Amino acid sequence: MTSVPTPIPSRTQYVQEEIKRRILTGRLTPGQALVETELAAQFGVSKTPVREALKTLAGTGLVVMNQYKGVTVRMVDADMAREVYDVRLLLEPEALKRAVRRGASLDAARDALTRADGATDTAERSLANREFHRALYLPCGNPLLGRMLDEVRDQAALVSAVAWAASPSWEREADEHREILRLALDGDGDGAARALHAHIASFVERAFPGVLDQEGQE
Repeated sequence: MTSVPTPIPSRTQYVQEEIKRRILTGRLTPGQALVETELAAQFGVSKTPVREALKTLAGTGLVVMNQYKGVTVRMVDADMAREVYDVRLLLEPEALKRAVRRGASLDAARDALTRADGATDTAERSLANREFHRALYLPCGNPLLGRMLDEVRDQAALVSAVAWAASPSWEREADEHREILRLALDGDGDGAARALHAHIASFVERAFPGVLDQEGQE
């Protein structure tokens, strides 16, 4: 039987993923300029894949393209955090509740939690935490709901990166993750959803005090 070769990522995809990784791990900071020629030289590619990668990242909300200022890493402020985390608070606990009620496997969430506990650097821990949350909502049984949460995933990670840089809170969040998973594995969908809601709300409140109190005041 002939094995199927693993597809080689395109230059654009490679550049896109590398820029995203640098943004979400704090190597590229909010407001920092992203110059096509400099990035092309760093990655050993032409400007075309860099330009395409930046367009895609602008579409996901990680970078901002301005006619006069060029391309920069998106700034994180209270308004952005409120918009992104409002979506998470509305949808993510409900998705987890549905996943638990339908008896979906949460092995991927358990594995991600184990990787986070054993992480040796910020980038590895951040990636594992992102995978943990996604593994909770993805098996909800509604693909559209999963895609909607995927759409704000990178922006939520950008908010997290800024918050962690200012005040690391890994251990507290790890404890909260373990409790959420315990409730979910026990079949307590409502309890797991409440714990997840509290976890998400407390994080953004620590990073941007009072931001959730602004809901409905506009």
